[in-house]
Amino acid sequence: MPQASRTVLEIVHEEPIEERRLHFYAKGEKIPLVSQGVWQVCQGIVQLSTFHTSGEEVWLGWAAPSTFFGQWFSLLPAYQSIALSDVYLTWFSLSEINASPHLAQTVLQQTVRRMRQTEALLAISGQRRVEERLRQLLLLMKQEFGQPVAEDTRLGVRLTHQNLANAISTTRVTITRLLNKFKQEGIIAFDADRYIILKHDSFNNLNN
Repeated sequence: MPQASRTVLEIVHEEPIEERRLHFYAKGEKIPLVSQGVWQVCQGIVQLSTFHTSGEEVWLGWAAPSTFFGQWFSLLPAYQSIALSDVYLTWFSLSEINASPHLAQTVLQQTVRRMRQTEALLAISGQRRVEERLRQLLLLMKQEFGQPVAEDTRLGVRLTHQNLANAISTTRVTITRLLNKFKQEGIIAFDADRYIILKHDSFNNLNN
């Protein structure tokens, strides 16, 4: 069992239950959402999104390890979650959450984390220049799931150009052009597996 899942089991240590089953979803799989409960990420990254009436996908953010997500948190009718990487999840029913003060407090803490992420994405979407929106998005991702590599930072999930385009309401062609520009400027690089590397000191603080 992945080490990350131990924190999930510890949440409910007050209750005499067996170890929870880990649900596995491969990268690219759609994760079912049921209103009577929520998922918690044990390992991996989950993309959260909705759709305009035109069919255009809009990113709502992502759920990193320890984060809860589910239809229960949203009023949007067209709400979906997709595994951005291979993920392991644990399921909690609403009745369990209501019965466990410790679990309810943990859900609240992680909901605040998601709310801050959503506010940051809203602020990014308000930037007029697409280039600045992309810079700010990469910085937010660095803060959310960046991994130190030497003096740089590797984004811990491999994103397609279409993923990035959906996140900041632009086109895949524009993202490709801007990433090539950033690479030529020496502020990003790609490792052998095509993960984005943010170069040291190029991405420091939001709104810089």
